Amino acid sequence: MPDISVTAVILLCLAAAAAGWVDAVVGGGGLLLLPALVMGLPANMASTFALGTNKAVAIVGTTGAAITYIRKAPIDVRIAVRIGLAALAGSMTGAFFAAGISNEVMRPMIMVVLVGVGTFVIFRPNFGTAPATGPVGKQRILAAILLAGCGIGFYDGLFGPGTGTFLVLALTAILHFDMVTASATAKIVNVCTNAGALAMFAYQGYVLWQLALLMAVFNLAGGMFGARTALKKGSGFVRVVLLVVVFTLVAKLAYDQWVA
Repeated sequence: MPDISVTAVILLCLAAAAAGWVDAVVGGGGLLLLPALVMGLPANMASTFALGTNKAVAIVGTTGAAITYIRKAPIDVRIAVRIGLAALAGSMTGAFFAAGISNEVMRPMIMVVLVGVGTFVIFRPNFGTAPATGPVGKQRILAAILLAGCGIGFYDGLFGPGTGTFLVLALTAILHFDMVTASATAKIVNVCTNAGALAMFAYQGYVLWQLALLMAVFNLAGGMFGARTALKKGSGFVRVVLLVVVFTLVAKLAYDQWVA
């Protein structure tokens, strides 16, 4: 356990619970969890410890949310697992290169994509609210494996915040899922991306296991409650939360880039 105050540990646990709820509903829990770890850990500790510990916490919450969704939502587990295996490989590759990435270069690129995504969702009010269509064709599944699996998985290992949100959007757009089904499928894929990145960070020694296990209990509770909330409220609610998370993430990235 790093040398941090009891107050800081309590605040980190509360952030983990809130992040679990947000991540289960629409993704983007890293928006809360990763900055909280960066601020809560000692200033002289490498930022990669925050990245590694974040993955150890997040995988517990996403697993709990995924189990809740599998039991209650109409998920095609075979499609989710195929995308998830690609995401596992992508996230391990991204985590391997994480130490050498320049945040100053990546943040503006992500902000442009997020603004575009938010604008698209605003001007397409029916996006993700219609019921999921019939059987998904092989070409769409392949596209989802490449983009949502390999591509977003690589991003998750490399940087992370907003991964769940990107997965929900990609699965809705490519596979024509409604947002609840997309959120449910994204949780299974996100478990795989977290597992791949965590394996690499653990191998490199960048996980604070005692702190992670404590925070993970709160993240699990938040994640399971968030999954139940999304199932109860439906796609319209998920869409609203999605927009809030997208533009909050843009604001956070802009602050980190030009103010902090």
